[in-house]
Amino acid sequence: MNRAIGVGRQSGIFAVFNDTNMQQIRINKATADDLNIIQLIGSVTFAETFGPYNTEANMQRYLEESFSDAKLLEELRHPGSHFFIAFEGSTPVGYLKLNTGAAQTEAQDDTAIEIERIYVQRDYHGKKVGQLLYEKALEVARMLGKSFLWLGVWENNPRAIRFYEKNGFAAFDKHIFRMGEDEQTDILMKKML
Repeated sequence: MNRAIGVGRQSGIFAVFNDTNMQQIRINKATADDLNIIQLIGSVTFAETFGPYNTEANMQRYLEESFSDAKLLEELRHPGSHFFIAFEGSTPVGYLKLNTGAAQTEAQDDTAIEIERIYVQRDYHGKKVGQLLYEKALEVARMLGKSFLWLGVWENNPRAIRFYEKNGFAAFDKHIFRMGEDEQTDILMKKML
């Protein structure tokens, strides 16, 4: 069992220490060259998380639209979007997508930064990768002089809701998220900086 007993940061490398050994999680800024990594992590983790709650047709449609080469390249090249990939050694284990300005999925003011995605491969749940990606989001928000972070999380995803509440987020609104033909409710959450 790996149980985190400390987290440290040095030169852009995040280290997670556990009972049996030390695993280093490195977080790198992603570019268009990382398209395949983003695509793989995104589609696999999204399907693992939401597949059991949606029809196969709705899931397939969403994955094809949201993780196509053209869509992801457009996002990776957008000046208001920032992607970061978490690696354990040379293995990509998760990624973070942040949006500012016009890249945000819902209109917010210029002092906002959106966490659109924190995706972590299932084998790395409970190993603090999500927390390290969230801390990267905080670092970027502060570096850009933003006054708050916000995000949307599916109302039926209690694990994610608890994660964000633990990190100081509070609900402030709701919106509809389309999953193929299905309309689902996302809770909008915000954290002031």
